[in-house]
Amino acid sequence: MMKLTGSLVTFPARLSLSGYVLLIVLGTSLLLLPFSHSGQTEPLDTTECVFTATSAVCVTGLVVRSTGHDFSLFGQCVILGLIQLGGIGIMTVTTYVILQWQSVHSLHHRQLAAETIGPSAEGDLGSILFRVIGLTALFEGIGFVILATRFAFLHDPPTALWSALFHSVSAFCNAGFSLNDNSLVPYRHDPVVNSTIMMLIIIGGIGYPVLFDLQRCWKKKREGFGFWENLRLHSKLMLLGTAVLILLGTGIVLLLEWDGVLKNDPVVARPLVALFHSVTCRTAGFNTVAISDLTNATLFFSILLMAIGAGPCSTGGGFKVSTIAVLVLRAWSTFLGHHHVRAFRRTIPREVVNRAIATAMLFFVVSVIALTTLLLVEQSSEAHTGTEKRFLDALFEIISALGTVGLSTGMTEQLSHAGRWIVIVLMLMGRIGPLSVFVALSRAEHEDPIEYPSEEPLIG
Repeated sequence: MMKLTGSLVTFPARLSLSGYVLLIVLGTSLLLLPFSHSGQTEPLDTTECVFTATSAVCVTGLVVRSTGHDFSLFGQCVILGLIQLGGIGIMTVTTYVILQWQSVHSLHHRQLAAETIGPSAEGDLGSILFRVIGLTALFEGIGFVILATRFAFLHDPPTALWSALFHSVSAFCNAGFSLNDNSLVPYRHDPVVNSTIMMLIIIGGIGYPVLFDLQRCWKKKREGFGFWENLRLHSKLMLLGTAVLILLGTGIVLLLEWDGVLKNDPVVARPLVALFHSVTCRTAGFNTVAISDLTNATLFFSILLMAIGAGPCSTGGGFKVSTIAVLVLRAWSTFLGHHHVRAFRRTIPREVVNRAIATAMLFFVVSVIALTTLLLVEQSSEAHTGTEKRFLDALFEIISALGTVGLSTGMTEQLSHAGRWIVIVLMLMGRIGPLSVFVALSRAEHEDPIEYPSEEPLIG
């Protein structure tokens, strides 16, 4: 046991993986209890409870049973608790516990905190972790007040309050769980609900390091310092990348769906619907349009957005906005013939570029293996002509799970038990990160005793 404990504390990725698995087990046990079910439908089996618990802990939002109808109030509270703990990060809680056990905040313990709040965090680690929880409570509280005020005009007081609390937490944590079977479709043209949910999604997905950096620069601005110039490179890449992806996604959805899923909407409401879909593809999982009604082109572009996801050390998933930004910068630098990758008068270290390449490649490889496995499990006995459009459905499902998005064309509920377990593994990998999962399961690093001569293969 001491050896196991030492291994977990020594390697942050193993600690994170263990924390998520333990929380999933706890959540599954609670959801299996009879009073977690509404009693109005047939009881949930073990796989359904594991799936729901994993989806909540990994803030994904894929569901095989109705959250609002198949679970009792207690069951919904369990799901909400799992979302909250999974959203702010198991590492936040476990790191704080470790810090309380240790009398000295060593460099290693700062590495533990960096897994959740970023390596640039300053100050006492205990206070930083409380700042994470404080920011979470602040933004969720603001979202709750706005949604509760709006829902008060639409529902009775208890329903309005519970729905506001559930959706504000789910939105900030980028979870996508909704008490409505059709998600937020009833509020498709509601500017208050849409704006509030989008605000929570973006803030929750941008990452705690960026939020801390914005706080720091805002204080310096009052002292006469420039705001943008004082932001760290990571924050600049995240803010610009997020804005570009949201605006690009909105424009493409408008273009592709103007005469499609948007044609029955008022012209003035179409940009809001397109904007919401662009934002929610950033690992949020809510929807105001039926995903299965979108064109194949829109679905494929949505897959690209889901794969990119949100920011590091955030409540979102994907292989991250900063990763794609570094890859684009690397490609552009190579095209111009530069040896170094530069942005905003800063040079990005080669190690960071290599990690970005490894992260994107591993995400792609895992996606291909998972898609192939899911097709073998779900469609191996059918010819291509008999599968209709289910290949795209399967690809959408895989990326949605690995990117912890939660959007679905309707395939989730139709999956077999084996297919659901594939998605469960993907959601867990997506929340921690494929690279971190492999690090957690690998042996400790060791230096190679022999270094061979270099030789360059031909590329391109």
